Amino acid sequence: MQTAQKTIRRQKLRWRIRTKISGTAQKPRMSVFRSNKDIYVQIIDDATGTTLAAASSRQQGVTSNKTDRAMEVGREIARKAKELGIETCVFDRGGYLYHGRVKAVAEGAREGGIKL
Repeated sequence: MQTAQKTIRRQKLRWRIRTKISGTAQKPRMSVFRSNKDIYVQIIDDATGTTLAAASSRQQGVTSNKTDRAMEVGREIARKAKELGIETCVFDRGGYLYHGRVKAVAEGAREGGIKL
């Protein structure tokens, strides 16, 4: 029962965040999803509803702790965004608190040269 309440709470937070932010072709949205094992990041153009780039910790060959893998995912998504000519993004934390792995993704993307 507790898990369902946590999921519903996060979903409400996510909806509240999504009413305030959206991505365009010039400044797309960087969306983060965090599971217990992995972390997934997408760069989305909300005007057309398309995913421009994606990266996850499942693709990485790093076998360190989850925070380091999240940092690598942030660098990888920044590299893919640079290839597409994207310089800035709107960061969508997806209802998660901005610390730990979510913060590591943002810091990795900043290290890769993306302005959030």
